Amino acid sequence: MIRPIAAVLLAAVSAVAAAQAPANPPVRIRGTVESLDGQILTVKARNGESMKVKLAETCVVIGITKASVDDIASGKFIGTTTVGQREGSLVAEEVHIFPESMRGTGEGHYDWDLRPDSKMTNANVANVVKMANDRVMTVQYKGGEKKILVTPKTAVVSFAPTERSELKPGAPIFAVTQRQPDGTLSAARVNVGLHGQVPPM
Repeated sequence: MIRPIAAVLLAAVSAVAAAQAPANPPVRIRGTVESLDGQILTVKARNGESMKVKLAETCVVIGITKASVDDIASGKFIGTTTVGQREGSLVAEEVHIFPESMRGTGEGHYDWDLRPDSKMTNANVANVVKMANDRVMTVQYKGGEKKILVTPKTAVVSFAPTERSELKPGAPIFAVTQRQPDGTLSAARVNVGLHGQVPPM
């Protein structure tokens, strides 16, 4: 009787895991533009793979430019990729500052895939405290709050709408895409680095 019971328990656990797993997880693409033909964007990913992404008719192109830690202020809505902790604060690899029109984008704290064990936190900056060469941000999102350490090594960038023409060969991009039933990838927004800035997220 032990084996049938174990099999039932294993099946139950597997069913719960399947129910909790996202049905259609996003496919995040980091790379450079190879071409744009109509609504088809071809990107050479960092692993060397050539990937085709169908842009939605209403696709928004967001420009990413270098910013300063001084641009991070209370009341700003930001996103930050963190890896590890130091003295009770998450350590920021990068901070991207959203324009007010993008407030609420991806709000929350969740796993990320920039580096092993990285997290993404999109939240409102409640306050910023200077500590020697570092800054400690207290950020708040629906259901939670985190302290984020911004160091001199943290990349800081800002977002602003830009023209589709910036999706030119060689341009560095970051896009969160969805896989369609037919296996193709689609995107409603593409982030493109401007003036030599590579999207750090």
